[in-house]
Amino acid sequence: MHSQKWLVAACSLLVFHSAFAQQKPSQPPPSQFPLLLIGASFAEGKTPYHGADAPLGGIAVGFGNYLSLGQALTRHRKLPGYVINEAQAGAGTFAHPFCAPGAATCGPAGWDSYQTQLDRALSRVALPPTFTSYTAKYVVVTTANDCLHADAAGVPQPESQPCTLADMNASVDRLVSVGKFALSKGITPIFDVAPQYDNLDLPKFQSSFGLAWVIGEQDYKQLRTLGATRLKAELPGAIVLDIWKDYTHIGDGIHPDDETAEKAADVIAKHLRKLDR
Repeated sequence: MHSQKWLVAACSLLVFHSAFAQQKPSQPPPSQFPLLLIGASFAEGKTPYHGADAPLGGIAVGFGNYLSLGQALTRHRKLPGYVINEAQAGAGTFAHPFCAPGAATCGPAGWDSYQTQLDRALSRVALPPTFTSYTAKYVVVTTANDCLHADAAGVPQPESQPCTLADMNASVDRLVSVGKFALSKGITPIFDVAPQYDNLDLPKFQSSFGLAWVIGEQDYKQLRTLGATRLKAELPGAIVLDIWKDYTHIGDGIHPDDETAEKAADVIAKHLRKLDR
């Protein structure tokens, strides 16, 4: 009798253990995974150093008194704070050297392309042994400096010219390419929409940094519309969010103030939490 009870108990324990072993550990919702971030100064306030050289001498937006979107996402109460930020203040979608105002040559310091930023971000979250799967689910891609001002062309400022429509489309082509690459890796790209022109003061920005030129109102609006329209049409698997809807700059004519960055992070966080459901 005792042996029968022991056998039943042993079989029950074996069944329980087998069922438990087959259960997969619960995964956190996608919003709680590491969040990748690439872009320019909206995303990261520091210019990049390469050895001893850095664009603008290594200056940071607001001389350090600046809350970037990356920092706002890190501190957001609805996100875990796991932000892999490879953005660079001053960057464009393509790699280019720093071209000081009035200088006849450029470099040696410069910025990496958005593709390089994404490659680096992915390398931070790649899983061994193959390093072809990732702990991240999303990458936020913010507005580039392409076509915005004279130091974004990659040639000496006295030689640079405002973008043509073909130049604008080429810039969006590179964003689309980055988005497609992210999707091919199983990462959903989240693109922002640039702030409204009237919420900026680009002439003040030009004066502050001694730039040869900044984009005009008509061209800015065209570039803004072109980017949002094409990204939505050509990347159906991507997300395009107007995170800068309520925009106030810090006084330099272009960069968001603390409240604006916090609102932008909140838009992203709420959208990610909504996708968890």
